[in-house]
Amino acid sequence: MAMLMRTDPFRELDRLTQQFFGSDGTAARPSAMPMDAWREGDTFVVEFDLPGIAPDSIELDVERNVVTVKAERPARDEQAEMIAAERPRGIFSRQLVLGDNLDTDNITAGYENGVLRLRIPVAEQAKPRKISINAGSDRQAINV
Repeated sequence: MAMLMRTDPFRELDRLTQQFFGSDGTAARPSAMPMDAWREGDTFVVEFDLPGIAPDSIELDVERNVVTVKAERPARDEQAEMIAAERPRGIFSRQLVLGDNLDTDNITAGYENGVLRLRIPVAEQAKPRKISINAGSDRQAINV
């Protein structure tokens, strides 16, 4: 049962954008947003690493079966003399195409210790169920 589409049409767009704008993590180009995804019973869980991101700068949008996560780490004060600048700044964006077997109307989200966690329930119609079959005078439950 597919929970997350393995083909991500936005990944190719992100790759082309990186080539066009460069790979310095500026606001003009979405930066990498590492992710883990797994299933826990009847819930699909996705975690995104967003260390140092203010919770109020995170946007979570759902349209049909596409979940979009955007966040921003603002640029440092230009007056500061940078000694090292390895952490990307600017806009971070990631889109996930979810399978139809997930209930996108009931997604919950939490942000703790720099990790954004989404919990997406499996849709009721995608859960296994038992259907009673009449066989003469006996009723028998069969898993579908």
